[in-house]
Amino acid sequence: MKRWLVLVLGSIVAVGLIVSPAASSNGQKVLQFQTMVGVAGPFVGSVNPIRGINGGGLPWQIDAAAGKLSSSGKLEVTVRGLVLLDGPPVPEALRGRNPAANFRGIVSCTTTIDGAPATANVATDPFPATVTGDSEIKAQVSLPGPCLAPIIFVGPSPTTWFAVTGQG
Repeated sequence: MKRWLVLVLGSIVAVGLIVSPAASSNGQKVLQFQTMVGVAGPFVGSVNPIRGINGGGLPWQIDAAAGKLSSSGKLEVTVRGLVLLDGPPVPEALRGRNPAANFRGIVSCTTTIDGAPATANVATDPFPATVTGDSEIKAQVSLPGPCLAPIIFVGPSPTTWFAVTGQG
């Protein structure tokens, strides 16, 4: 019985050693989310940016979103139905459609620069987006140290967002 127990425990430890480095190469989970909200109301345009990132010039809506960010900077975001609002003030020809060929993920962190609080925004390269607003963003970004209170945006450029982590 003792021998069997030693073999079982030894196997568990061996598997743990094999699996552990693979799991740690992605870093610890910093943020995981199941919802985003489209830019709307006072956040449309450049009047009320969030952490220096302007809202899109028209209101947007989103059907579904999910994603995660690890301490190593691995970012994964899936968006479904990220399109212009299906109603006024969006021009009728653009309603319920995504006119952007690509989306980017943007990670915004509160950090410190020379000992003072600061905002650091890092963006991914562009990822293809469909006219129905679907996109898969899988990228590696360089996070500042520290990266406190991260917010994830999806938009067409590093300075403009269409959707942000949160709920409406």
